[in-house]
Amino acid sequence: MRTKLPFRLDANWPGLTAICRIERHREMKTSCSREVIYAITSLPLEKLNLNPLALLELSRDHWQIENTLFHVRDVTFHEDACRVRTGSAPQVLAEIRNATLTLIRRTGQKPRPAREAFAERKWCAIRLVMTS
Repeated sequence: MRTKLPFRLDANWPGLTAICRIERHREMKTSCSREVIYAITSLPLEKLNLNPLALLELSRDHWQIENTLFHVRDVTFHEDACRVRTGSAPQVLAEIRNATLTLIRRTGQKPRPAREAFAERKWCAIRLVMTS
């Protein structure tokens, strides 16, 4: 593992402490694929211990958040298509979506079918909010 960052990266990302190359291989019944990505971090080096496995763990943790929250919000509420971009409105809408997902998960339902069911039976959605 290299300990000195290339100058062009250091100049473009102040505070950058580490970069890693992650190569992913995927084998399916009829095909194989290979993907190479690069990850960067500004975490202090003592936290990373210059350990490649620590960087891989950080990358996996990031995608776990992406897959369990942001992807679910986009699939359920079409968040990426939302054109609200100014003031605090985007953050407020994100919090409303998070609260809605929490309520739906408490019912034991999957988010997208529950949203569709609540859209058809609004009184059920109101009751869920009132009893929570």
